[in-house]
This record gives sequence, C-alpha cells and structure tokens, in this order.
Amino acid sequence: MTEAPPPVVDDPETFALDQKFSDLGLSEDVQKALEEKGFVHPTLIQSQMIPFALDGEDVLGQARTGTGKTAAFGLPALGMIEKGDAFAGMILVPTRELAIQVAEELKDFARHSGHQIVPVYGGQPIHKQVPKLEKRPEIIVGTPGRVMDMNERRHLPYDNVKMAILDEVDRMLDIGFRDDIRKILGRMSKKRQTIFVSATISGEIEKLARSYMSNPKKIVTTGKSLTVQQVAQSYVSVERWDKPRLLSYLIAKEDPTMSLVFCRTKRTVDKIQKSLDRDKIAAHAIHGDMIQGKRNRVIRELRSGGLKVLVCSDLASRGLDVDGITHVINYDLPEDPEIYVHRIGRTARAGRDGVAWSFVSPDQGDLLTAIEMLANTEIPRMTIEDFKPGPVPSDVRADREHQAGKKEREIKAKSRHLTAEGLDTKDESKFPGGMVPKKLPPKRMMGRSRSGRR
Repeated sequence: MTEAPPPVVDDPETFALDQKFSDLGLSEDVQKALEEKGFVHPTLIQSQMIPFALDGEDVLGQARTGTGKTAAFGLPALGMIEKGDAFAGMILVPTRELAIQVAEELKDFARHSGHQIVPVYGGQPIHKQVPKLEKRPEIIVGTPGRVMDMNERRHLPYDNVKMAILDEVDRMLDIGFRDDIRKILGRMSKKRQTIFVSATISGEIEKLARSYMSNPKKIVTTGKSLTVQQVAQSYVSVERWDKPRLLSYLIAKEDPTMSLVFCRTKRTVDKIQKSLDRDKIAAHAIHGDMIQGKRNRVIRELRSGGLKVLVCSDLASRGLDVDGITHVINYDLPEDPEIYVHRIGRTARAGRDGVAWSFVSPDQGDLLTAIEMLANTEIPRMTIEDFKPGPVPSDVRADREHQAGKKEREIKAKSRHLTAEGLDTKDESKFPGGMVPKKLPPKRMMGRSRSGRR
C-alpha cells in the first residue's frame, strides 16, 4: 500500500511536540500502523483526548478542523474494543461522505488489529450493506437515518454498544438530527462510554450534549480563535452579478492546485459549475441531490488529485478531508458564521498552508463582521486592480429605479401629512428634524397656574 507523505509537524499550535504516540498508551497493533504511516507526534487534541478515552471517560472535545479529531476518537476505539466484540462501537456522523471517510481512515489504522469497520449510510441500496452487517463487525460508522433503518430491520442492534461517538456534534445535535440522536442514544446501555467532538460547540449544544454524558472531560484546543492559523484569509467586495466572472477570473489568474468553491444552495452549485465550464475551466459539482455513486466518484477523483476545482454545498463538504486542497473560495458567505470555520478548515490540513477567499456583496458587511468576531481575526480586503466590473443588469437597474421612486413618493406623502398637521419640514436649522410649528395647537391650557410664592 502506497503511503502519503507524513504531515509537517513543526507547528506547536497544532502538534504536541513534547509527546509521541508511543507515550499515549495505545495498543501495539495501532502503534505499529501509526509508525508505518510515519506519524510520530500527536496533535494537541489527540494528545489530550486519547488518554482520557483509554481510561474509559466520557469526553467532549473541541478542536479546529484539520487537527486529527478522527484519530483522537478512532485510535482509542480500536484499543478499547476487543476483536470479535460485535457492534461494540457506534460512530454517528452527519453525511454519507463523512461516514465513508471515517470508516476508511479507521480501516487504515486497524490494518494490524483485524477490526472490522463498516459504514452504513443512505443513498446506497440496503441489500449491499446488510451482508457486511451479518459478519458482525466491531465498529459501525453511520448516518442517523440509515442506522435507525438498519436497527428497525433487526440488522443493527444497539444493546452491545460500549462506545458511542458523535463526530461533528454541532451538526448532529442541530434541529435536523436532534430527535434521531435522542432515539438512538436512548436505546443504548446507560453504561456506555460517550465521546462527542466538533470544531465548534455553542453553549446550547454543549448543554444538550452533556445530557447524554456522564461527567465528561471537556477538552478545548482552539483557544479564543477558531480559525486555522495557516490559512491566509481575505475577502473581495463584489456585486452579486459579477461573482461568476470574478470566480473564473481568479481561478484562471491564480491557477490554484486544488480548490473548493462553496455555495449556499444546490441550484447555485450547478449554475456555477456550468459557468466555469463555459469559461473553459474544468470543474465538478457535488451536492445532496446527486446520486451516491456519482458523489463517490467525484470524491475519489478529488483524493487522487484528478480534480482542480470542485463546486459544493456545505452539507456535501463535511466528508471532504483531503490533504491537497490549497484554496477555499466562499462564493456565497454562509449565514451561520460557524460554517465559515468548517469551510476554511478544508485547507491547511495538518499544519500545511492554505488560502481562503470570500466574495462579499455590499449588503453583507454585518455578516462579514459576525464571521470576524467568531474567528477572532480581521479578514483583510483583497483588491483586484485589473478586474473590471460588468454593467448593472437591467432587472437590477429597474428595481433600483422602482425603489428610488417609491422612496420619493413616501417622502412627498410624509411632507403633505406634516404640512396638514401644521408643521413646516423645510427649515431644519430651527428645530430637530426640521419640523417647525406654523400655528398654535388645536387645544391649549387656559387660565393661570398657582405660584409657589405668596
């Protein structure tokens, strides 16, 4: 098996340079696999989480994307779960791609231990996954919907789960998955060990997570900043209609080795992929509406280095942990600033450098500020001198003219109303707001008031 080159490990903000994997108490089989892969020093999250997990503690771990959270929970799982202990480990993830990726990574670590790791996820026919479950694997990696389906069909029991792990817990305990997670964890033994990890954990999510755990050890290695320190971040101010042209221009000019282009909607993903193709830039797309076989092919080609540009939605990107990604382009800013952290974490993997560009339209200043506040950093503006903005589209121009006319009519109507009330709106120097009384009010206090003097 051909090994990827070992990651750069000279960054003390990512790696525990004073420790080695051999110091953490991992099993001999797992340690042998790590040595063959060239891994020597654990990352900060690995160095702190692995000992607690090996001691059987519940753990709530937070570390920025790209710091090895999969190994932080996967290596102890391989050490704690005995060979032949069927369905003892359950790892829940939010997307199909992440289920496949986590399973593949754990299989690589289990090359000498002999553990069976099986991914179960929607989009693939059930009859292809059932035979693998019938072999009674030790560890399951699955998406909540398919895990529940397999359980209801009696192919995937919960009663022997000794270690339950939620990856990307911020997403897993979000409204969309919350009921499913409650049902799955609620049917497992209360004596299980529980490990939750994520790049971002809000106060609400942490409170909910703790309700499923027993006195968890909390580990935070992100400090005040959730950004990946190796990512060079910048933004470009651009009108919405100029974004397709700007994207093609930047990719053609900068020629990134491998880039991810993030869009908010599946419709925009398809639109931008076709726009790049028209501009002679080879690009592929991936989003939730694509059939699983095609999504798998795209990801395999990305990992093999065969893709230069991949346009994707946020949900589909959760399993795109690929070392060679050099650029992340936020074609659309995400509404949730925490998603920005996940996006830029797709580059600068394991201590390497990366670049993140964000397209910001004039009305998104507040959203950019919210991202900067969460990331605890100021994102500099990038000026592209030789990019010429296009003309204002006719529909936008017509809408602006309509809004301007509407505003002018509102001002005139307000002026007529004020005049009728006896207020002069022309002289702003005499009274605040320019409203100057022109006549006495209709009702006045008459008579004399008593004086305090006698």
